[in-house]
Amino acid sequence: MGQKILQKKISKTHIIVVGNEKGGSGKSTSSMHIVVSLMERGYSVAIIDLDARQKSLARYIENRKNYADQHNLKLTMPDVYILESITHGTSEEMEQQYEKKFSTLLDNLRAISDYIIIDCPGSDSYLSRLAHQSADTLITPLNDSFVDIDLLAKVNPDTYKVEKLSLYSEMVWNARKARAMKDRGTIDWIVMRNRTSSLDAKNTRRVHEVLTQLQKRVAFRYVPGFGERVIYRELFPKGLTLVDFNNNKKEKMTLSHVAARQEIRRLMDELKLPGWNKAVVAAAE
Repeated sequence: MGQKILQKKISKTHIIVVGNEKGGSGKSTSSMHIVVSLMERGYSVAIIDLDARQKSLARYIENRKNYADQHNLKLTMPDVYILESITHGTSEEMEQQYEKKFSTLLDNLRAISDYIIIDCPGSDSYLSRLAHQSADTLITPLNDSFVDIDLLAKVNPDTYKVEKLSLYSEMVWNARKARAMKDRGTIDWIVMRNRTSSLDAKNTRRVHEVLTQLQKRVAFRYVPGFGERVIYRELFPKGLTLVDFNNNKKEKMTLSHVAARQEIRRLMDELKLPGWNKAVVAAAE
């Protein structure tokens, strides 16, 4: 599905990987809002959904297409690709097959896409590690909770000081080393803090302090993501995002919508993606 692109707007395809090893952190919602924000500015975007079982991001796009067809709406649609599971062969043979399929798909998409968004499953896998190594920008959404902080580091329960890094941080560190050895590339790692409360709670301040400690030690950029708003979850069945409210006259704006749209604009600016600030917003047809 999607639009066929004749000419790219940026010289080198930029790969954005959205991943962590924990479910329920808003990976698919974050991915979808980034995808539609980029398409609204005229960029060609391809999606690779690596979660062949859940297919949350692919289902988000499927809902979008169905809703657009049912209501006669013109909504931008990205191309979506799913790498199906390989079930035959030894572990080494399956890894070789995965690497070949993944590399071939990336090469094909680089020729036609400004951006490739890769949505990873909420668990460790060989494909997920391959994706992390290919990232130009890695986005790790976290809920505003020490349960999610544990994905990055072990924290002392009394002092809230970082004691040691967790397995996911070590995996990203290894991905950075592998990427540097492969093509001297770098991975801009962004930790995106989701489901934050507007209340000045003690937990919220402590999470902020720990992430501030960690970003210096692990070399990621810590940015605010999406607040705890029902509207983000309500849009999934329709396949819509807050970005679509520009052109969708069927959906009425509320103060919560306006605040959420400001969160999205802030996030897109914080990502510092190539060409973002120079892009011209595509005119509505």
